Formats: sequence, C-alpha cells, structure tokens
Amino acid sequence: MTGMTEPRWGYGTNGFTDHRLPDALRVLADLGYRGVALTLDHAHLDPFAPGLARRLAAVAELLGELRLAVVVETGARYLLDPFHKHAPTLVHDERAKRIDYLRRAVSIGADLGAEAVSFWAGVRPAHVGADLAWRRLVDGCAEVVAAAETAGVVLGFEPEPGMLVEDLAGWHRLRTALGAPPVFGLTLDIGHCRCLEARDVPECVTAAAPHLVHVQIDDMRRGVHEHLEFGAGEIDFPPVLRALGDAGYRGLVSVELPRHSHAAASVAASSLQFLRCAAVAAGVAGGDR
Repeated sequence: MTGMTEPRWGYGTNGFTDHRLPDALRVLADLGYRGVALTLDHAHLDPFAPGLARRLAAVAELLGELRLAVVVETGARYLLDPFHKHAPTLVHDERAKRIDYLRRAVSIGADLGAEAVSFWAGVRPAHVGADLAWRRLVDGCAEVVAAAETAGVVLGFEPEPGMLVEDLAGWHRLRTALGAPPVFGLTLDIGHCRCLEARDVPECVTAAAPHLVHVQIDDMRRGVHEHLEFGAGEIDFPPVLRALGDAGYRGLVSVELPRHSHAAASVAASSLQFLRCAAVAAGVAGGDR
C-alpha cells in the first residue's frame, strides 16, 4: 500500500441544480473537492443557448482559478425533449439530436481541457428491435468516436442499468464492435456494480481498471437502481477504494447523487467526509491536497 495517495474526489453538478454553476463550483472547491463532473444542461452550461463561447470561457477561467479538474457529463434529463426523460438517445428514431448533443459535448470538453466526456446508450424503445437498436448504437458511437479523435478528447462510455448497455460485458461488446478505438474508455459507476454486476464491487473495479477514464461513486442496493448517500446502501467502500489504489487509477472519483440538489452543499460536505474516512480505512489516504 506504500506510495498510494488519496483519490481525486469530484462531485456531479447534476446534484447542484438549484445552484448557479459558479456558486456550485465555489462551494465544491471550498469544501475540498478537486474536480467536478459537469452535466451540460439548461441549469448550468447549456450547449444550445446563445453566447456559448463567452459562457464557456467564463467557466474555464473559474475552473482554473479554483483548481478544479473537469469531466463533461451528458445525462441531462429534459434538455433535448421536454416531455420524455433522456430522449432521444442513440437508439431512438430521432438519434441525430443526441449525436449533435454529444458532438457539442466533445467540443466543449476540448475547450475546457476535460479529462473525459461521458455518455451512455439509452433505453431501447419498445417499437425498436434489438438488432436495429444495436446497429444504431454502434453507428452513433462511431460518429462520436470520430469527433473525439479529431478533437483529441477521451470518451468515457458508462454502462447504465436498464439501458441497452448496462454492464461491463456490454461495454466490452460495444468496444469490440467499434474496433477498440483508443479514445473509447469506460466510466464506471460504483453503485451500478452493486446493483447488477455478478462480481463483487472491488472485483468489478479491478476488472475495469485498464479502461477507466472516470469513476462515479455512490451507495446502492442489490437490484435497485437508486443513487443513495454513503452509508444508506450496501457497499463496503474501503475495499473499493483499495482496489482503485491497487490499480493505480488517478482519474476523478466523482460523487453521483442526482436527486439531492435540495441539500446539495450539506450532502457534498458529508459525502467528502465519508469518503476521506473510507480512504483512511483503505490505506489510501494522503495526497497533495
């Protein structure tokens, strides 16, 4: 365990939607977070609103001032369709809207110097056959990969329970179908591992480690896709953090609590305290900030 340093903790802005983005970033920096998982949404950095270049420059300046690293997230719920959550996705009939959004996210990620741009497959609509959905997903991802290669941006594809790619096996299948491009990395949600993976959570981390570009962290129960505050679920976190340390992972480990905006600052504070205690128990505490 010698030489291990404390993970670089981040926090998702989808858990700060009642705050202005500059206020959210300042709160997180003041609390001691080292990064932010920034969801491109109407509440914060809307990629479709006027004046994007000016707003983007202001965000980049503030991130630099606060010494916050950033990962770009694309899980906005109603940005593309005000009636249907997360629609359209890469497997919908209107997937061109999603591809446009993801291309914009890649461009924004490049401008912000993001460590990764994270995205997912989407839920297959009932009227879309499994084979067609898979072809749409592969073709759509190939377009996003091409944009990322041009921009010099790393992608973090996230397996999401209930979506067309929901587990690590599905991620590997998709990566193979794409020809294993170097820019196509993995965003791993620790809670999802407890929710549906067959292996123990630390084993999932070890298996995923060679491909990790971003880690989301939250508590969860088996078979229930509900992001819980730490200690409210079933995950034993010190072994998980030890597995990340053993793997040499140095990317952001970002708290993912998208339904806690009503108490964002206090939840962010208690989350960081919990994770730092877990890091001490794991033998990976320390670091340079």
